[in-house]
Amino acid sequence: MATFIKAQAASLAATCFDFLTTIVLVNVFGWWYLAGSITGTIAGGVLNFMMGRLWAFNAGDRRIEWQFIKYVLVWVGNLLLNAAGVFMITQYIGLSYVISKILTAVVVGIGYNYVLQKKFVFR
Repeated sequence: MATFIKAQAASLAATCFDFLTTIVLVNVFGWWYLAGSITGTIAGGVLNFMMGRLWAFNAGDRRIEWQFIKYVLVWVGNLLLNAAGVFMITQYIGLSYVISKILTAVVVGIGYNYVLQKKFVFR
């Protein structure tokens, strides 16, 4: 249970960084919402990898190269799921990109990221 809570805390920190990056790029710099969302997902992914490796899963003593390769494989799926979710909810349901990003992040974070990071990346 402690690992789950730490992983969720790391995910929350990464998600906050992701959202902050996205909102600044879209609202301050005028980027298209999907480009801002993808860039935010990348920024959050880097933070999540480091927090997961060093803190949530206590895997800092293992080889970073293999963890990084496995993380990138999982993360590419995460990026595609997040981009598709944000786009579909925003374009076809008509919700704000921020609400779309929140809904997508919750579903992908719990149903995809946690499971694969625990069982595959930082095992």
